[in-house]
Amino acid sequence: MTQTTPDAPARRQRAQIRVRTLRTDRWWLSPLLTFLGLSSFLVYGVWAIFDSSYYVPGSEYIAPFSSPCLATSCPEGARFLGLAPFGDWYALPPGLLILGLPGGFRLTCYYYRKAYYRSFWLSPAACAVQEPHGKYTGETRFPLIVQNIHRYFFYAAILIGAVLTYDAILALAHTPTGLGSWILLVNAALIWCYTLGCHSCRHITAGRLNHFSRHPLRYKAWTLVSKLNARHQQFAWASLFSVMGADLYVRLVAKGIIAFPFA
Repeated sequence: MTQTTPDAPARRQRAQIRVRTLRTDRWWLSPLLTFLGLSSFLVYGVWAIFDSSYYVPGSEYIAPFSSPCLATSCPEGARFLGLAPFGDWYALPPGLLILGLPGGFRLTCYYYRKAYYRSFWLSPAACAVQEPHGKYTGETRFPLIVQNIHRYFFYAAILIGAVLTYDAILALAHTPTGLGSWILLVNAALIWCYTLGCHSCRHITAGRLNHFSRHPLRYKAWTLVSKLNARHQQFAWASLFSVMGADLYVRLVAKGIIAFPFA
């Protein structure tokens, strides 16, 4: 019986495909829409951070991008629990002081990584589509190794979710018939669905348990989180646009563009 060694001339070479992909469908549409969606959020976020119309006295509406407001430059009624630990940070917009917490959580999110890797870096743009990069190192080197701190941003996201819920309840208590109160409340709910559906949250609740039967409460929590996790992509987009929409609505009311009874 004759054995063929790995170096034998008869060994076949891998087929060389010179075209980028053999797909004939509109594979580019999904990364393009993702690029446009994330870009619109980034552009709006930069504008909102430097916009000063983020609080509506009386109705107690505060724009989510500027909450919690923790500087003395914030209007007195807009300060979270009346606190101003950041002091006289007049040179910086209030929203910029807390931007890193929700921003870092979304930036390191497992779903958003896939979204912007494919849409911004084309790594790869779609399945069965050759990427333009000649080398792949994964998330083992700087700066992508920083993605591993996602679990810590999750705890910060819990605090932001609690703050936005407080803002919504406060607005609802002062203006129960105002459309803005309900918009803020729906936004807080979607933020919670996205945050609690996080893969890190699923792991924390019961991801390391070997026997679910010995931890019934944690198992129930894990089951609920797993249901949210199954729709993590949908909640990621829904909460992205809800927080942007709620923020814009409050600013339009603050500018007088939208007035009662619609507010």
